[in-house]
Amino acid sequence: MQPQTERGMELRQLKYFVKTAELLSFSKAAKALYITQSTLSQQIKQLEDELDMALFFRNNHKVSLTEAGKTFLEGAKKTLAEADDNKAKILDLAQGHRGTLNIGVTYSFGSILTESVLAFKKEYPDVVLNICYKNVMELMELVSDGELDFALSFRSSEKYDNVESHILFDNKLSIIVREDHPLTRKEVVRLADLEEYDMILPSIGLQARSTFDSIIAERNLNLKVAMEANEVNTILNILRRSNYVTVLSETVILEHNNLVTIDIDDAECNMEGCLHFCANRYRKRSTEEFIRLLSDTKALRRSRLWL
Repeated sequence: MQPQTERGMELRQLKYFVKTAELLSFSKAAKALYITQSTLSQQIKQLEDELDMALFFRNNHKVSLTEAGKTFLEGAKKTLAEADDNKAKILDLAQGHRGTLNIGVTYSFGSILTESVLAFKKEYPDVVLNICYKNVMELMELVSDGELDFALSFRSSEKYDNVESHILFDNKLSIIVREDHPLTRKEVVRLADLEEYDMILPSIGLQARSTFDSIIAERNLNLKVAMEANEVNTILNILRRSNYVTVLSETVILEHNNLVTIDIDDAECNMEGCLHFCANRYRKRSTEEFIRLLSDTKALRRSRLWL
């Protein structure tokens, strides 16, 4: 069922309906939309009257979609996405290189992003950059919902129907230590070698940790995990001042000359850095320009990475 935004049915009403359908709560939807619950209820009721059918089952304890509501939801989302795309196209024409570019990024990509951010702002000073650091699952949800123009992360192990991913570079999980650490005498480190050292690891749920945990899951290793942190710079600052060992993407130290990476003797450590977009959505000119600059950064060239 494809909504028609004729007289009596407005994009605003579709937006209210979709948010309520996502949260299945009139009070939570009203709060998220910054309107009163009575206003939301009135608008949904007007929409149902226009369609001459109920979209929600309501009682004191629960809100749920009717069969008509489930069918209408798909079309409503499509209509709102098309409206957003048309608005973005018009703004692109009207503003030129202005407006806002919303970029999502995981913590491991911070060092890769810095150079392209500075280059972009120098070339396009009137574009406001909104940079959002989240874990990969949160980023994929934001991309899927169209709240980010694109995101940078390693490929997710989960599939997202509304997200298309393009490989940006091939990378690998590596041992990272300070430059005078005993492990630097080795060209390649076996996972068993790590049992000798105290480790600081990225927190459970972060991509590097998930990859590492999947590698060691069925191996009888006695690793000494002394600390965990959900912020990469915290880990790197501790490494500079200690003999701790961590396991992260090799790209995270591109701007840290006093730290070194050592290869792990395991083929499963390969990772793919990706650009993620909302599928079948309009891409702003500023998005294309940022990606062009990103592909030519020294950070990527220095580590033999390219688009």
